[in-house]
Amino acid sequence: MLGLKQPAQGSYLHIRALQYAALYKGSRIRLAGHALATLITVGLFFGKVPTFFLAAWIPLVSVGQWNAARIDRALAKADHRIMTHSEVRRHSGGVAGAALPWAFALLGFTWFGDPFDGVVLWCLVAMLIAGSALLMSSAPMATFIFALLTGAAAIVYFALHLQIYLVAGVAGFVFTSCYGTIHVSRTFLAAQIAEAGVAEKAEVVSLLLREFEENEADWLWQVDTNRRIRSASPRFAYALGRDAGEIEGISFIKLVAGSAWDSGQFAPSLHDLAERLKRRESFSNLLVQVEVGSGRRWWEISGTPMRDDKGNFVGFRGVGSDVTEQRESSEKIAYLARYDTLTGLPNRLMVTESLKEALRYSEQWRTRCAFLMIDLDRFKAVNDSLGHQIGDQMLAQVSQRLELLATENEMCGRLGGDEFAVVIRDASDRGAVDRFAHKVIDALSQPYVIENNTLYIGASVGSAIGPRDGDSVEMLMRNADLALYRAKDEGGGDHCKFEPTLHAEAEERRKLESALRFATAKDELLLNFQPVVDANSEQVVSFEALVRWQSEEHGFVRPDKFIPLAEDTRLIVPIGEWVLREACRQAVLWPDPIKVAVNVSGEQLLEPGFASCVVRALSDSGLPAQRLEVEVTESIFVRDAQIARQALEEVMALGCSIALDDFGTGYSSLGYLRALRFSTIKVDRSFVQGAAQKSPESLAIINAVVAMAKSLDMTTTAEGVEDAQQAAMIRDMGCTKIQGFYFGRPMPAAEAAVIAERSKTGRVAA
Repeated sequence: MLGLKQPAQGSYLHIRALQYAALYKGSRIRLAGHALATLITVGLFFGKVPTFFLAAWIPLVSVGQWNAARIDRALAKADHRIMTHSEVRRHSGGVAGAALPWAFALLGFTWFGDPFDGVVLWCLVAMLIAGSALLMSSAPMATFIFALLTGAAAIVYFALHLQIYLVAGVAGFVFTSCYGTIHVSRTFLAAQIAEAGVAEKAEVVSLLLREFEENEADWLWQVDTNRRIRSASPRFAYALGRDAGEIEGISFIKLVAGSAWDSGQFAPSLHDLAERLKRRESFSNLLVQVEVGSGRRWWEISGTPMRDDKGNFVGFRGVGSDVTEQRESSEKIAYLARYDTLTGLPNRLMVTESLKEALRYSEQWRTRCAFLMIDLDRFKAVNDSLGHQIGDQMLAQVSQRLELLATENEMCGRLGGDEFAVVIRDASDRGAVDRFAHKVIDALSQPYVIENNTLYIGASVGSAIGPRDGDSVEMLMRNADLALYRAKDEGGGDHCKFEPTLHAEAEERRKLESALRFATAKDELLLNFQPVVDANSEQVVSFEALVRWQSEEHGFVRPDKFIPLAEDTRLIVPIGEWVLREACRQAVLWPDPIKVAVNVSGEQLLEPGFASCVVRALSDSGLPAQRLEVEVTESIFVRDAQIARQALEEVMALGCSIALDDFGTGYSSLGYLRALRFSTIKVDRSFVQGAAQKSPESLAIINAVVAMAKSLDMTTTAEGVEDAQQAAMIRDMGCTKIQGFYFGRPMPAAEAAVIAERSKTGRVAA
């Protein structure tokens, strides 16, 4: 394993080549590590060690590393040939040449610095040893040489300085590194040997199959009245893996039963064959599992009784063929039909079959079963940011965690995408479903390490109990899906049980969605406008456009009810375009320079051609671009920051201003303020109400936002001001604009126009 002894067998020579061929893959990383360590060492000892020594040492390190890399490159394709012992010695010499400059530094440089410099240098060398143990573990001799040479130098240095504990630490570290490298190398060699064995067996099987195909697989067989072989054909004998003369007179069942003959534990198909021979009845295309010289096979056998001229039974004669390949293909097709190829879990078909069986079991024994539907939280962000390959690896790890949780009572499966399911056969214990659901959430919320990325996602679970929540597969799955939707709607990361009220909510949501699709065409949408005033003069400077829905079927529908529905169904895009056009059409009637502020959703902003939509709204209405303010929330930058930023920059280029709404309530990041030139930062009403109640946290946040906005030459708008005391407080804190019920509730366009005209002559009354 270390390469100190020349192996006698060629297979081990090839494996030795595999050991050293793997080293080239980490060559660049090793060079980078040594370069970094060299720079740090020069910086550490510059001015302490004579310049001549440093100038001589750097070329030594460079030449040593260049030589080691050159040798590694020469061995990059060693796995395609036999590697000689002289090449092993040459590689060992190259590693020694790379290690000696560091040993020299440990013994030479450290005398010029203080003891702490020696410890720092040893830390750098220890880093290189650890890197060698990781990157060169396939060939442990390289790590041995590097660790022993540098470790010995460090031990001598610390011993001369009477640092006994450091001497022990260095020795322990070197020993641990070498021991760990041997362990990893042993595992590498075992894997290579096993792989070579598998390849050799695969080659043998391939040769046998090719020979069968060339000589045709069909053969004849014949037995006497005692079911012993008679007149064995060469092909039949070949199929058995025996000589024709050797099998003559031996029981047919014994020949094909193999090791099962002694135990009597025959395969069911062999029992069937024996019974048919015993009853002397014809059979055709009987599929039989046999164990012959080439292993366990599947034969398709046909046979018919033979009779003499007098009609007496004299034996059986038939034909057979090896259908192992067809059988395995059929089994593979059957497997693919019921199992997910990515995760290996049962797929939707098998999940529904298992749920159907669980419902049948519950009905038969008067018990309960359960169906859990699982959806991964934040999985789409992983796919979008790191790619589907990382996403697939994460799904495979999710399936492994689910399988570890499952017992004989639970069956886990994948429904598709990032949706999984669990069928609990016996859920009589009322608390068992909830406990298992939270186990799933806890297990799937643990960090995932994939290709050096530590990733975090979560899981939401919806459950339904059968037959209480549904006596059919379709009903139970639908109800579990409704419960899952409720869990996701409440923020995710939790388990929600099905309740009958969920049906009513789902039906109400369906009807609302249907009505909302035609709300614009039926002129059911209207705009209200809430004034925003100057904090000092209390004159109106802008109005915020707020959409309202007066449905013909449902009456007045609250915004907090239909806006999220519009977001989920992407109806927010056409609704947002209508709001933008209507707001501009109304604002052009107001005195200049009063602005109109329009909220833009993430779906609308990320839609291609958003800037063109703004241009059409301005040109159709005749409103100057500087009188339109687009309000966005920080959440749009989480989905696709690049597209959002590009769209907002296009809008700003038109002359429109941009306001950042609800700052501080969600994904606050100063990076957004640095990347885009917002004109206004809006302070959320929750902070205003908190400040009115003397909350130190709210006061501190408002003061910080105001100070930051001033330094960035931005204005601030405080939302939710409801009385004169709050207005005075906000004014004293330095906010430039105020919005709230104290200065006006959301009002129809006609009232807004009146207030806009009145604002030219005086303050807005409370």
